[in-house]
Amino acid sequence: MMLLHLLLDVGLGAVFGFLGGLFGIGGGIVAIPILGLAFGLSQQTAQGTALVMVVPNVVIGLRRYYQRRSLNVRYALTLAVSAIPFTYAGARVATGLPSAPLRIAFATFTIAIAMYVLWKSFGTSSESSAHAPWYLSSIVGAIGGTLSGFFSVGGATFAVPAMTAFFGLSQAAAQSMGLALVAPGTIVGLATYGAAGDVDWLTGAALAVGGASAVTYGVDLATRLPERTLKVLFAVFLFGAALALLAEH
Repeated sequence: MMLLHLLLDVGLGAVFGFLGGLFGIGGGIVAIPILGLAFGLSQQTAQGTALVMVVPNVVIGLRRYYQRRSLNVRYALTLAVSAIPFTYAGARVATGLPSAPLRIAFATFTIAIAMYVLWKSFGTSSESSAHAPWYLSSIVGAIGGTLSGFFSVGGATFAVPAMTAFFGLSQAAAQSMGLALVAPGTIVGLATYGAAGDVDWLTGAALAVGGASAVTYGVDLATRLPERTLKVLFAVFLFGAALALLAEH
């Protein structure tokens, strides 16, 4: 039974990894509700366990986006560096909060992001004309880092629409920025959740093995899809993850 359980976790990890590569979020946003609903983990433990999988997914995804020429290194470094201290602060706060309100807050936040992305997708143009100075992306990093620590994956869902709306990046390029933002913060967040005892290491490791095997395929598909199609799929994906979270209440 233990072997069967681990094989199931590896299979789920592959699905999460593919989706994480496709949408530039590391796979954690879909893993968290499933870990809570199907595995019976608290919100904090689901978030901490998801981070075990997200760390290798993010590294592999970033490398693949770079190879596909969809990664702006200057933006990526700015987001990553500015996110680190805020990720730690957010994670410290989250580990001390009740599980149910945290889950509801995460779902509400995700729905708001999905609605914004859909609104932008079906506006007069799917491309943003805004081009804020690159150094202002540090603000996105700070806000995204706080959300990453608080929700373990929230930073990427915020960074993707922010980078398209205010910095003129394409959806695929913005998704690579989402991974860049959470890359160093995932390690900080994982250490914080681990120190608080909110990580199921065996389950997380099995998910990581599956995710690492599939994330590249998701990135490859993301860089081939039309801009609007990718945005709509991203929004639908966020809605589904949020509804799964709310279904527990």
